Amino acid sequence: MLKCPVCDGAVDVEEEDVAEGDTISCDECGADLKVIGTDPLELESTEELDEDDDDDEDFLDDEDEEEEEDWK
Repeated sequence: MLKCPVCDGAVDVEEEDVAEGDTISCDECGADLKVIGTDPLELESTEELDEDDDDDEDFLDDEDEEEEEDWK
């Protein structure tokens, strides 16, 4: 039994039933959770992952703008 990283509710998942990268849902709050590790079993909110991806895209956009200015 794991705790949901969003609501701290109990997430009932068997370690042998999931693999790294799988997505499951919290029964209590409905949050989508991604399995980020299997030994030990770790979950992370997919919303947190989406925010990290957005930050990476912003960083890349800034780099692209700087490169364009260098070429001018």
